[in-house]
Amino acid sequence: MSDDSDSDTGVNKPVKSILQVDDAWALKLPEFRKEDNPHKLLEESSFATLFPRYREHYLRECWPLVQKSLDEHGINATLDVIEGSMTVRTTPKMWDPYIIIKARDMIKLLSRSVPYEQAVRVLQDEISSDIIKIGSLLRNREKFVKRRQRLIGPNGCTLKSIELLTGHSAAPKRSDTSVSCCASVSTTHGEAYETSEIKWLCPKKVFLAPRLTTRCYVLVQGQTVAALGPYKGLQQVRQISEDTMKNIHPIYNIKALMIKRELARDPKLRSENWERFLPKFSGKNVSKRKQPKLKKQKKEYTPFPPPQPESKVDKLLASGEYFLKEEHRQARRRKEKTQKQEEASKLREEKRKQPFVPPEEPKVTNTATVSAGKVDIDIEALRKKVNNAQKKRKHKL
Repeated sequence: MSDDSDSDTGVNKPVKSILQVDDAWALKLPEFRKEDNPHKLLEESSFATLFPRYREHYLRECWPLVQKSLDEHGINATLDVIEGSMTVRTTPKMWDPYIIIKARDMIKLLSRSVPYEQAVRVLQDEISSDIIKIGSLLRNREKFVKRRQRLIGPNGCTLKSIELLTGHSAAPKRSDTSVSCCASVSTTHGEAYETSEIKWLCPKKVFLAPRLTTRCYVLVQGQTVAALGPYKGLQQVRQISEDTMKNIHPIYNIKALMIKRELARDPKLRSENWERFLPKFSGKNVSKRKQPKLKKQKKEYTPFPPPQPESKVDKLLASGEYFLKEEHRQARRRKEKTQKQEEASKLREEKRKQPFVPPEEPKVTNTATVSAGKVDIDIEALRKKVNNAQKKRKHKL
């Protein structure tokens, strides 16, 4: 009987622990419904945030939609245009205690130029927001502006690729390949989410993909980066934006995200270490410090202290003036002074006479003139020549 009872209860069989989880990111959180909290809330909570004047026109237009979306969760929203603030507060109809935090994040995003179509997504359970402060990471204003523009990319291309890669892959496989070669987007940044379809442009083909509600939305505004999306995607956006401010180009992180996405699809490599597949980039920053023209050579180190400099008394003792009387010392100094003055006056006179001294003329040697002593003349041959010439003249006459 004991054996049968043990086998029936299954004591010897291994039982899986309840707390053991294979993939925490794959777990789906249960939805919090109205029936889960029938007792309502005891106290009223409220949050307020300011918005800039240039957002007033947009907020007035979309505020009825904001009130409608928050009324469904039992939250009252008020817009104060005179003060320039938005306020959300709980009502007795509210049943979800955390929705007031979500509503606070929603009005924060609206004040930071995030469109209403994206800010509403914060009210979902699996989506949150993160405001990354990048203004305090750099002191130099010019460097900050350049690196912020590097994060946005030409025509918002870098920001668009970050949005497509930070989130769950809900699009077809062939459209994922178009992310890397995406050059420009047909609509402006933020307007592409209002339509039911999104266009991804490639050099040769145009792909149409369904609207992705699970990916991150990133907006660079002033000294902050507003991110909106799933929790894992927000971690990746924060890492990319902080690395960009640390002079690491976002293309390196984008390449790593694309490799991780491909590895996550392979069931064999899903549970392995991915470090061997990820690219490793080494920094090549060369110091631009100006080197001095004349480098001072350091003297050899000696443990002994330097010799003590000679005092005036030591110098007088060495020259022998110490033992002379004051009159003799002064006479000696006067004599030395007059000698120096005479030498200086001579140098001055030589300098004054220099312009009047004629320069040395170069010696001209005539090569054509030859000394007579060096040439040998035959006198007899010359006589014969003269006699022959005279005879020829006589015959002609």
